[in-house]
Amino acid sequence: MLVRFFAEVRREGVPATLTEFLTLLAALDKRVTEHDAEAFYHLARATLVKDERHFDRFDRAFARHFAGAEKIAAALAAAIPDEWLRAETERLLSDEEKAKIESLGGWAKLIETLKARLAEQTGRHAGGNRWIGTGGTSPFGAQGFNPEGVRIGQKTSRERRAVKIWDRRDFRNLDDCVELGTRNVKLALRRLRRFAREGAAEILDLPDTIDATARNAGLLDLRLVPERHNAVKVLLLLDIGGSMDDHVRVCEELFSAARSEFKHLEHFYFHNFVYESLWRDNRRRFSERVDTTRLIHKYPPDYRLIIVGDATMSPYEIAQPGGSIEHWNEEAGSIWMQRLRAAWPRHVWLNPEPEERWEYTPSIRLTREIIENRMYPLTLRGIDEAMRALN
Repeated sequence: MLVRFFAEVRREGVPATLTEFLTLLAALDKRVTEHDAEAFYHLARATLVKDERHFDRFDRAFARHFAGAEKIAAALAAAIPDEWLRAETERLLSDEEKAKIESLGGWAKLIETLKARLAEQTGRHAGGNRWIGTGGTSPFGAQGFNPEGVRIGQKTSRERRAVKIWDRRDFRNLDDCVELGTRNVKLALRRLRRFAREGAAEILDLPDTIDATARNAGLLDLRLVPERHNAVKVLLLLDIGGSMDDHVRVCEELFSAARSEFKHLEHFYFHNFVYESLWRDNRRRFSERVDTTRLIHKYPPDYRLIIVGDATMSPYEIAQPGGSIEHWNEEAGSIWMQRLRAAWPRHVWLNPEPEERWEYTPSIRLTREIIENRMYPLTLRGIDEAMRALN
């Protein structure tokens, strides 16, 4: 199987040698990786490809040779009884049943009803349509379905329809050292560049050295200058958790590229929408927050503001005081976004959601209006356009 794979790589134009192929076999014999397709991909690429210009050719050969391998895992999953994979109290509802379930009639009514249920309920419930519990069609609880509810006691999102989450959730920091899957992200970010010489004079200035040596009767006269750095200042705000879990990989690639391209880079996290505070470290986001007002006063208007998020949420989180899914915000998120716009006139929003979905998602349409249509897709083309807009 691997001999055919090696031949496929060679046919694609990757100049891999027999010695490199034997190195791959030796690594597999030593069990450097096993039972992990992604780890095998990186191992094979590291041993067979010596020039990053051939990465794309290798990817084509790899995809063609191993096409269909994922179907094996799907077949194994299909053999497992559905009951084993479903929570005991979870109900499977048809599309017709879901369509019959009506929301309570708005955010204010939802919160008011939750307060009443908390005051009245005395025991555990499952499978109903009124009380706080599991399964069923109640707006309050976990493992059920309701078009507009409060999620309580459920670790991850299922239907992504909750307008508030009762539980404390822990998010993971984005990795700024991840190896870029799309190397051109760096090239796209380089459109936002303005070089200046900073720091100690430690880089040889060859033309000036030659001129000074000639003027010094041939005696060597070294001339040094400070190193050139990208002088552009960037403030990066990253949405984390919830629906953004689907986009962690591409966000890590962007974050890693930004850290390498911009010397003056400050980053903060938020969840869904920006409110009165943000945080630097997701492990301490409940104890160490930074006031958004303080950020506005600290970083001058010459910073470029880049916001990364899918803008996919309940519209209440943008337009309503108290609409935040995790806490009670005194002022609506739209107010805070207007303040960010005023503080940093050169701003963009990068959205990892496919652009064709934007018009069908109310919260994305609302966000685009607030930021004056300065939203771009988190693709190479979108990043390129966003960097042009920031210049």
